[in-house]
Amino acid sequence: MMLEAKNVSKVYPSPQGGLPVLKNINLKIPKGELAAIVGPSGAGKSTLLHILGGLDSPSEGSVLFQGQDLRDFSPAQLCRMRNQKCGFIFQFYHLLPEFTVEENVLMPSRIAGKCAQARARELLSQLGLDKRLKHFPSELSGGEKQRAAIARALINQPEALFCDEPTGNLDSRAGGEIGSLIKKINLEQHTTVVLVTHNQELTKIADRVYYLRDGALVN
Repeated sequence: MMLEAKNVSKVYPSPQGGLPVLKNINLKIPKGELAAIVGPSGAGKSTLLHILGGLDSPSEGSVLFQGQDLRDFSPAQLCRMRNQKCGFIFQFYHLLPEFTVEENVLMPSRIAGKCAQARARELLSQLGLDKRLKHFPSELSGGEKQRAAIARALINQPEALFCDEPTGNLDSRAGGEIGSLIKKINLEQHTTVVLVTHNQELTKIADRVYYLRDGALVN
């Protein structure tokens, strides 16, 4: 099993007392599956994705990544796991504006102490950005920024890809292209994908869909 959440709950502190965001979440995502998590705004989708990807920790319960409980990881081990085994794609791209497209894509590999320029250029070529290597994010369209972010997420050949509203900032045509790219990665590279979206059209690429409402999974 690639990912497993066991009785995961998340409560954020607030002046009025604890604010429950996730309530007793249990799910299993096998290796190679594309799982979508859908629900209305404020349902807890992004929080659940961040916990599954080790970006946040649950208040209660546990997350297992390839059978290993993330609670047993030191902060350094958790950082290494995220860098080497996980890729992250976000709605607002999070490209560093002062670096070129190529430099942004190379960043995770440099953090891992690798020289992956050939792979970066291959990925950017596959994603139609081979003529944008030396451009800065401000010179790209929204769809191009997201494709650059996908290349960055794939540079270290992750086993799991976490996508948080990856088409939410794009028009329908560009969003459809990104959805097709994510499915292609899933099928051709057997990459496990966890996709958070409120776009029902995007859920059509998923093998399984989880519905989240008010912090709880519903049938």
